[in-house]
Amino acid sequence: MKDMKKRALLFILLLGIISFFSDFTHEGARSIYGPYLGIIGASALIISFTAGLGEFIGQALRLLTGWIADKTKKYWTMMIVGYAINLLAIPLLGLVGESFWEVAIILILLERVGKAIRAPAKSTLTSFTQPHLGAGKAFAINEALDQLGAFLGPLIVFFILSSRGGGSLDNYRFAFLILGIFAIVTLCILVFARFKYPNPDQFEQTKTEVKDIKKYRTFVIYMVAISLIAMGFMDYPVIAYHIDSNQLITSTAIPLLYALAMGVDAIAALIAGHWFDKKGIITLTFPIFLSSLAPLFILLFQQTWSLVLGVILWGIGMGAQESVLKAVVAKLIPKTHRARGYGIFATVFGLFWFIGSLIIGITYDMNLYLVVGFVILMECAGIAVLIYLSKTLKKQKESDALV
Repeated sequence: MKDMKKRALLFILLLGIISFFSDFTHEGARSIYGPYLGIIGASALIISFTAGLGEFIGQALRLLTGWIADKTKKYWTMMIVGYAINLLAIPLLGLVGESFWEVAIILILLERVGKAIRAPAKSTLTSFTQPHLGAGKAFAINEALDQLGAFLGPLIVFFILSSRGGGSLDNYRFAFLILGIFAIVTLCILVFARFKYPNPDQFEQTKTEVKDIKKYRTFVIYMVAISLIAMGFMDYPVIAYHIDSNQLITSTAIPLLYALAMGVDAIAALIAGHWFDKKGIITLTFPIFLSSLAPLFILLFQQTWSLVLGVILWGIGMGAQESVLKAVVAKLIPKTHRARGYGIFATVFGLFWFIGSLIIGITYDMNLYLVVGFVILMECAGIAVLIYLSKTLKKQKESDALV
């Protein structure tokens, strides 16, 4: 048992290293999407629309890729193909000509497609270690390493832009090409992991599973909560566009703010994952509430201190989203249907993120107070559903104990 726990931990750490280099690449790029698209001619609405559409495509496709993963069990193949598309789109952005913002948007969307291909398989592989590590801890370790890369990627982009004289189009292109080096490193480590752990599904032994309708009912309730939370979460490209267009800080410092958010994300993920294994789904409510206040400080106060505080709160919300939200799915859905569960989860999340991003983009040009009000309303509604779900799960557990 101890040997299996050690192997499970080493496996999670290896997946985490892959996530580290992967996020170093695409989060480094993501930190400059907003100002980069602005320079080559995209408007605030187009940037917000692209961010939302990218999330929708990248999440909705997981309904199909999750089903394929469950049917074929080719988890490693889907990860290799997905990571290749996901990461190699980044250096190609460095080759896009001026005023060809449509081409850049296609590549950004393609990067999301790659993530859609590999994400359900990766989340499922991570979930297989839960009998030995706990779902919260497994996803939190992965997310912490993931976000360490997401912290250092934007930091490197910041130094590249600073050393080359600022946020010009040529400098953005150069940054994308440099990030391509880390894309290649990620793919090499991924191939190594595939041969080191050919059958990671053996970490979780399949038991005879009873199709309890109550379990799937709680999953539906969870999807309602996820819908509301996703609608109210403002994406970073919109935040970066707002900061850059209002000249709140220098354009070269925008990736630095994103790096701060990713650092906070990593710490928040570890804390949230730990408490999820101890206290359950109710632990999500606090970080989601804090993140709902981020637009208040970023959009309305428009001071350096308020930007930093807002980005910190935004990072706390991201940490909870990327770790605990996925860990909940592992608790609600059995092993044999889990990849599909992650596909449904991602599709619902992506659809409502897209709807929310569209609403935020439209209201941004109307009144910033409307944006802040919309975000807080949606996140608080999501929290209310999570509290109801927590009580439902508790009653279900007490009822099962009496049987």
